[in-house]
Amino acid sequence: MNKRYWLVILTYGLTQVSAFIGVPLLLILGFQQEQIPGIWSFISFPIGLAIILWLLRPDFRNRHMIRNRSSRGEAVAWSILGVILVFVAQAIAAYIEMTVFGIEPGSENTEMIVEVTRAFPAFIIVTSIIGPILEEIVFRMIIFGALYKRFNFWIAALLSSFIFAAVHLDFTHLLVYTAAGFAFAFLYVKTKRILVPIVAHVAINVYVVLVNLIFYDKILDLQRQLEELQMFIGGLL
Repeated sequence: MNKRYWLVILTYGLTQVSAFIGVPLLLILGFQQEQIPGIWSFISFPIGLAIILWLLRPDFRNRHMIRNRSSRGEAVAWSILGVILVFVAQAIAAYIEMTVFGIEPGSENTEMIVEVTRAFPAFIIVTSIIGPILEEIVFRMIIFGALYKRFNFWIAALLSSFIFAAVHLDFTHLLVYTAAGFAFAFLYVKTKRILVPIVAHVAINVYVVLVNLIFYDKILDLQRQLEELQMFIGGLL
């Protein structure tokens, strides 16, 4: 892996941990506590993306030299199919989690994102656009790309997807994130265009966040009813 790629990974890592400095700073400046995570992400992630895009200028200039690169029409088709592919992969993974491991559906990571977005609506730009772009560049283009040069697809996809899943810190649903990572890696290998998994990733995130925002109250009511039902059944038993 060349030096520029290590700098990209370092930049991404610093963007992630910059909240340890930014959040206390915004607290001192008097911002509302519930808005601070969204505000700082809205500042730090665009800066991180700008630096990474600047570092990768040579790669983007030479992208047309990649062999067997899909045409624009094929890229559009695979971007659309990719959304379906990721949904199916996640659905299968979620089913395995429920039936084999007894893990209930619902992601703490998604719940946190929705809460932050409700407090600071502009945060949706970070979670739905900037975040997926950064993740596909780092985990697919760089980490998966480096591993794929040394191993076959399955090993490279497994390792890079596991790292991708672990970074989300939602270890209960590690399998779901890993399955999504596999699907994104497949799209990248199939088309040789990083834009394809980016589009699919953006579409998935937009859908999940908007659904949770629009139906927020109904989802809370449903969760409350399920909890009451579980307590009632537990009382009978």
